[in-house]
Amino acid sequence: MPGIDNGTDKGMDKASTTRRDLLQMAAAGGAAAGLFGGMGVTSALAAEMGRSEKPLKAAFSNAGLQATWCAQGKQAAEFWGKLFNVEVTWFDGQLDAVKQRAAIDNMASQKWDFVAIQAFGIGTLTQPVQKMIDAGTPVIDMDTLIAPLDQINVHSFLAPDNEFMGASVTQALCNAIGGKGKVIMTQGALGHTGAQGRAKGFNSVVKQFPNIEVLDTQPADWDVSKTARLWETYLTKYPQIDAAFFHNDDMALAAANIMKAHNRTNILIGGVDAMPPAIQAVSEGRMFATVRNPSCRIHGGAIVAGVAAVVGGEKSGQGIPKNVVTDGPVVTKANAAGMQWMEDHFLI
Repeated sequence: MPGIDNGTDKGMDKASTTRRDLLQMAAAGGAAAGLFGGMGVTSALAAEMGRSEKPLKAAFSNAGLQATWCAQGKQAAEFWGKLFNVEVTWFDGQLDAVKQRAAIDNMASQKWDFVAIQAFGIGTLTQPVQKMIDAGTPVIDMDTLIAPLDQINVHSFLAPDNEFMGASVTQALCNAIGGKGKVIMTQGALGHTGAQGRAKGFNSVVKQFPNIEVLDTQPADWDVSKTARLWETYLTKYPQIDAAFFHNDDMALAAANIMKAHNRTNILIGGVDAMPPAIQAVSEGRMFATVRNPSCRIHGGAIVAGVAAVVGGEKSGQGIPKNVVTDGPVVTKANAAGMQWMEDHFLI
């Protein structure tokens, strides 16, 4: 998950427009051949790729479309949905566990071919999700646990190794400050298992550096306004801050704006998600590092997993593993341009 631009920049807008035009032309043809034929792909190959012959209806929800990572995931799900003949209906979590629960209760009152959900917090959606599972609907869990996998029979769990992401960026920051100094971690929502993993990764690295002092680890719940308020306080309270690790790029860039306003741009910033604005910031040296949490791979993969379950008869644990790791790399100046291209085409 991940200042907020809903996951788009000019490059993404242009690329999205091109894809939309292609898909709208294909839809006008009304057949798989129209879509895949335009790409030089036969209907037979379309079937081989697992595209559904009849339109499928899928319901998706992620933590909140205010977050750029979630907004990009919605774009990816809709893009891959059109390729695989899936109509995607969205239930926005609004970065609020109570509001997402109401949305999922609504989702569970309707009939879907399959469902994909990223929970704002673990354990908040168990009852309506169980209702859908009991009705025979494949439920794909995305990025954070709806509930522990031994407590709820989701079709599969598509997620990155959050501990790796937290550790890899923290390691880069610690190395860059020479293994000594003062650092802050700004966490996401504490009930989000992805945030829990990122914090675990951060802690596993900093404990190896006895000369690094952790000044604060308060959560900002993925909220850029809350992040800004926290960092106004930190910059007043702490005359020395050498590095800062943020659980997503939105929070990192929000804090960077506060740092700039206070003329504290010497603080090395690390984030998670590798969203387009963060890739740009790394390229320009305004952020030190980020790591790709592959929103497109996770949301697009949920489409593929759902279609494979409905059309191909894949069963949970048979055909698809219970846990599919969807990692992305640490993003540096060296690979930033390629990462941006992959995101523009919803590949990672």
